[in-house]
Amino acid sequence: MSEICTTCGLPKELCVCEEIAKESQKIIVKTVKKKFGKYNTVIEGIDSKDIDTKEVLKKLKTLLACGGTIKQGVIELQGDHKQKVKNALIQMGFLQNTIEVR
Repeated sequence: MSEICTTCGLPKELCVCEEIAKESQKIIVKTVKKKFGKYNTVIEGIDSKDIDTKEVLKKLKTLLACGGTIKQGVIELQGDHKQKVKNALIQMGFLQNTIEVR
């Protein structure tokens, strides 16, 4: 007997909570200039309660071949990767119209 999700009431194997959460996010992707003229790509708006931000960070770092971290619920990647991040997030299941690139 499998465990039941407390949010949607489905078995854990069929749980759709994360997919629903991905559709309801308002994500902002922007670049920030740091010390010595270096750029960081900052991804804000991903709710860490509903979505595993560590897994999202791991996939982005692998795909973009860069370093990164999570600070206070905000994902930071080394380098300017705005458009690549948007395409990667769409491939992960986030809706295109909920991702804003600044």
